Amino acid sequence: MCGRFIRRRSSSNLGDAFRVNHISDELQPSFNVAPTHNVAVVFDDGARQLVSMRWGLIPSWASDTTIGSKLINARAETLTQRAAFKNAFRNRRCLVVADGFFEWQKQNGTKIPLLIQLKSERPFGFAGLYETWTSHSGESVSTCTIITTEPNEIVRPIHDRMPVILPKDVEDLWLDSSIEDHRRLLDLLLPYPAEEMEAYAVSPLVNSVKNDSIACIEPAGIIPQQSRLF
Repeated sequence: MCGRFIRRRSSSNLGDAFRVNHISDELQPSFNVAPTHNVAVVFDDGARQLVSMRWGLIPSWASDTTIGSKLINARAETLTQRAAFKNAFRNRRCLVVADGFFEWQKQNGTKIPLLIQLKSERPFGFAGLYETWTSHSGESVSTCTIITTEPNEIVRPIHDRMPVILPKDVEDLWLDSSIEDHRRLLDLLLPYPAEEMEAYAVSPLVNSVKNDSIACIEPAGIIPQQSRLF
């Protein structure tokens, strides 16, 4: 799964990296993004936009917002089957902007937080889906979820799932709502190449969502074995 990640840049500094035409919401960097937080999302409705959405998808048919905290991730293997995701997969695909994500590994009875990122440290887009939910009073809430897949060699010793990171050369295809061949889209939802990634242990400050500073990603000096693979 993906339950915590980082975004090193503010929204206004992400436009070039994702070739957006319009930035409607300004989000500051966050080093401990958690479910229900606002996240930076790129979508294309004829013009590519970068907006803020709440992490945790609320389907349009939901009776209230509580389901969102249970739908922070969507499994790639069941996107076309689950009622919560299949319509969004067909029409409302997006990129959730990030610079890395956290997982926790057990060592000697202690859970060690790890930051997993690209070696290049460039920002990337998780494959995501989005929805707009409207309450009985007419209030609209835009929400999103992050798609997960099988882990690569970096993540496998830590967790049995990893978020889908889309390579730059397939972002346009993923965002193109006119694509009707969903097999082409499902074929994009692969583990990111492990040789382009790295993992390192970070401060236990990240264990609490109340902490959100660059200190959360400072190396902890405990280097798990799998982080030496690449």
